Amino acid sequence: MDSRPVILVVDDEPRSVEVIARVLDEDFEVLTATGAEAALRHLENSWVQVVLADQRMPDVTGVALLAQVRERWPDIARILITGYTDPDDMIRAINDAGIYQFIAKPWHPDQLLLTVRNAARQYQLQREHDRLSIEMKLLGPTLESRLASRRDRIRQGFHFDTLIRATGSPLDETCRLAAQVATFDVPVLVLGETGTGKELLARAIHYGSLRSDRPFQAENCGAIPDELLESELFGHKRGAFTGAVANRVGLLEQADGGTVFLDEIGDVSPAFQVKLLRFLQEGEIRPVGSNESRHVNVRVIAATHRDLAAEVQAGRFRQDLYYRLASVELEVPPLRVRPGDIRLLAGAILDRLCATHGKMVKGLTDDALACLEAYDWPGNVRELQNELTRALVLAGRDRLGPECLSPRILAGATRQAGGAMPVAGGDSGPLRDRVERVEAAILLETLLRFRWNKSKAAKELGLSRVGLRAKLERYGLVPGGAERPH
Repeated sequence: MDSRPVILVVDDEPRSVEVIARVLDEDFEVLTATGAEAALRHLENSWVQVVLADQRMPDVTGVALLAQVRERWPDIARILITGYTDPDDMIRAINDAGIYQFIAKPWHPDQLLLTVRNAARQYQLQREHDRLSIEMKLLGPTLESRLASRRDRIRQGFHFDTLIRATGSPLDETCRLAAQVATFDVPVLVLGETGTGKELLARAIHYGSLRSDRPFQAENCGAIPDELLESELFGHKRGAFTGAVANRVGLLEQADGGTVFLDEIGDVSPAFQVKLLRFLQEGEIRPVGSNESRHVNVRVIAATHRDLAAEVQAGRFRQDLYYRLASVELEVPPLRVRPGDIRLLAGAILDRLCATHGKMVKGLTDDALACLEAYDWPGNVRELQNELTRALVLAGRDRLGPECLSPRILAGATRQAGGAMPVAGGDSGPLRDRVERVEAAILLETLLRFRWNKSKAAKELGLSRVGLRAKLERYGLVPGGAERPH
């Protein structure tokens, strides 16, 4: 059975019908008729998707025939072939027959084929749209239930308890205050270094508020220039500037009834600060290139890594805007003051990375975790995630050891630990034992940094390979999980 779309070609000249059929035959099943009566018989007996009719026929014109097709089979795409381009005739054809497209004589085969392909595709898409519309009506209650269930899962996923931290973490107080202010419809300013998770806290505030069933939109204000930022937030009209080829609804309007998160608000220019202040005062936006203002109702949560109070004192940030944004200030502590959280964070991030990249490992060794906990993480959680991604990709074992970590992590951990890697036994005991622990830690750090290349390590330490090997045997240091002396 031929499954190709069925096309009906109607023309009183047999030669024209034959030529058109030959052009379309490879892609379509083509039916032909030399008059309106034969064409209607085909339509009554076959499932036709597109009709091409010549305008000048002796018994019934192409427009009159297509008008009948429109009345009896409205889904069929209708194409008129004509040698005339009088505007009145074209308007009449559109009004009477609902023409999909005109094909002017003399036509080109490629143009004809492309037009018919598009018409057939439109027919298929329209039927699919109609089918889905019916199913949507039947599934309405089910879809609403699924949507409500999904909202609940998202709300639980961004709950304050899901912000990973150890018991007694400095982040506890921040989460407690955030949960307290979430239900109050006031602006919130989140302070903290880059990569600390300010957006996660903002999402938790949104999903803990009365606006949780409305949109949450986020924008990094420091990443784009003023002109584009104004368009992103307030929208624009078509033709407002070069490249504005269509109307755009801004994020503030998209989030109407919900929450907008403005990240790096401290980086916006003084000129844009004025526009943002006007919105916060009036609750109105004016798309770029428009003379009309629109009222939107959104809650604003802003964030910055800068000290905005100091920026106000220095005259770089408007004082009135600062007070509009900072009804409540929350500070997310950096990772270096939360070393107790690193073990939990690393485990959760590594589990997620394993699922994402399809490479499973059993976790991190105690040595690797000690290195992570000793490092100061200037890039915070984002840097930790990048480091674990790198370690997972390079891992050759089922458990990630210090040899998988970057040299900067090992070196940084050494500096934080006072010049040596953390060693078992602490700082107590006889002088000789304490010196040996420090020596073992220096050996381990150097070998890890050189990926256990003993020649390079011996050269840096001023040892011979034989001397280095003897020390390694003495302290029981081996690749993939060194044993340290007690």
